[in-house]
Amino acid sequence: MYKIAAVVLCLLLWLPCVQAQKQADAQLQPKVIVSIHTTPEDAPRLRNYSYQTTHPDSLEANKEVKALVYKMQQDAYLLTSADSLYLRNDTLHVKLYIGERFEYASLRNGNLSEGILIESGFREKFYRNVPFKPAEYVKLQQRILDYAERNGYPFASVWLDTITIKDNKIEAALMVEKAFVVTYDSVQVVGGSKTKPKFLMRYLQLYPGQPYNQEQIEATQRMLTQLPYIRVTRPPQVRFARDKARVYYFLEDRQSNQIDGVVGFLPDPTRSGNKLLITGEANLNLRNLRGTGKSIGLQWRRVNKGSVILNGEYLHPNLFGTPFELGTRFNLLKQDSSFITVQPRLQLGYYTLKYGKFSVYGEWRNSRILGDASTQSLRNLDLADARTTTYGFNYLWNNLDDFYFPRRGRLVELELAAGTKTLLRNADLEKSFYDTLDMRTTQLSLGLRVENFFRLSKNSALLARVEGNALLNDQVFLNDMYRLGGLTSIRGFDDYFFYASSYAIGTLEYRLFTSADSYVLLFYDQAYYRSELEKSEASGWPSGVGGGISFSTGAGIFQLVYSVGRSEQQPLSLKYSKIHFGITSKF
Repeated sequence: MYKIAAVVLCLLLWLPCVQAQKQADAQLQPKVIVSIHTTPEDAPRLRNYSYQTTHPDSLEANKEVKALVYKMQQDAYLLTSADSLYLRNDTLHVKLYIGERFEYASLRNGNLSEGILIESGFREKFYRNVPFKPAEYVKLQQRILDYAERNGYPFASVWLDTITIKDNKIEAALMVEKAFVVTYDSVQVVGGSKTKPKFLMRYLQLYPGQPYNQEQIEATQRMLTQLPYIRVTRPPQVRFARDKARVYYFLEDRQSNQIDGVVGFLPDPTRSGNKLLITGEANLNLRNLRGTGKSIGLQWRRVNKGSVILNGEYLHPNLFGTPFELGTRFNLLKQDSSFITVQPRLQLGYYTLKYGKFSVYGEWRNSRILGDASTQSLRNLDLADARTTTYGFNYLWNNLDDFYFPRRGRLVELELAAGTKTLLRNADLEKSFYDTLDMRTTQLSLGLRVENFFRLSKNSALLARVEGNALLNDQVFLNDMYRLGGLTSIRGFDDYFFYASSYAIGTLEYRLFTSADSYVLLFYDQAYYRSELEKSEASGWPSGVGGGISFSTGAGIFQLVYSVGRSEQQPLSLKYSKIHFGITSKF
């Protein structure tokens, strides 16, 4: 008890001492007070402005006075000035002259065309009997110059003509001199890239004879980052010769051609003991063939026992010399001994400078039940032979700062499709079985993917991703559904572990870069899915967590990912953990 009282007494004696010491220290710190003197006429105008009166030294006090003068000049008090400043003791005395506010009597159109008037937003009625603010005039001037630069006049100039000032009212005419029109001459590639200027010109839509557009030149930098086979080493340069503009791009080829394989070891549920099931994947991607931007890809995957995936793709840009891109895809899925699905697609895409890539496509899907599928699965309407013809629209926006190793930027992809699904009669079922089914139905599908990379520091980034798909049809079968699970969707589960008619997956992934093309990652995946069959429904909230590494070696990029998942079908246990590793060889 006595000890507690002694401590309280010491605190009561110590706190006033500390406060007194702080007050003494504050009195020792030098301060400069700003004192502004104006005429009686200017005093009411000064009251509308706030400024800091106390400063640590005379230099900071002087900066405050200059900032006040500049602010008042921008508010149309054009004659404001600090006529004298002198320091006496700890006070900076300022004699400030403000004067009358200048106004537009009128600002009329001198020689602006209708297009400039619309784009710049200039209207004479907005500049009549209003304060003359230099900052607003500069913005108007810049809007006019921006319009001129977008329409082939990079050397245009804007000025005020026939200026008259009477009683602080300004009257002037707004004039523009476009000089001469400038058109594109050619596109040149500087550096070690084999990319042909002809392909680059069509991809970036910089055609000879087209009016020069400064905004277009700036937009091309974003489009170049979407190409996986080149690296931009410095911003583009434009050289003018008479009325021609030649654009130089500084590019280097990056190793984007790919031959790689990944091996996965998973527990084999069909065999007793601690037996492992070996899965695999092989990829071949050849990009920018002969410097023309063409690419071809082939992928083979064995996801589990008896299940195989085969994907192929070919892209042909600048179709017939146009900015359109022709793409073809082929997908094959054989699900053990149950069914096989073949899905070819033909797609036509168009790149825009400002708004991303728009595509339309047609897809023909044919799914057939294999002979080993049980008749009971057919009767339960889990599986069905069907042929689906779909036409869709795809939109892609991408401003990631790097194709392979982004640290900042956003990717958005939206897909909408509609088509007709036709059921095909199976010989193992009697004809009357199909009497209660709609043999021809309308099918809709929706898809969305959003990725956002946040740069946390010089060597780290955070990926936030949301993706989802939905299949809308009154008769959805197992072989129609999306397949989830594995390294490319919900990590911590076998490939194609879940069947889903609709799903959404959210991902948070932290990446710590050890070099430009190597990093350590930690991730968390959270998903929701629904499986709506004719006679059964299922849903769940599976999640996955884990980490991994990706680093460059002499043979290529080595990748290792360790993950563990949790769902209603699989508990969170190291017994069910997944390990994926492989080498990505690029040349």
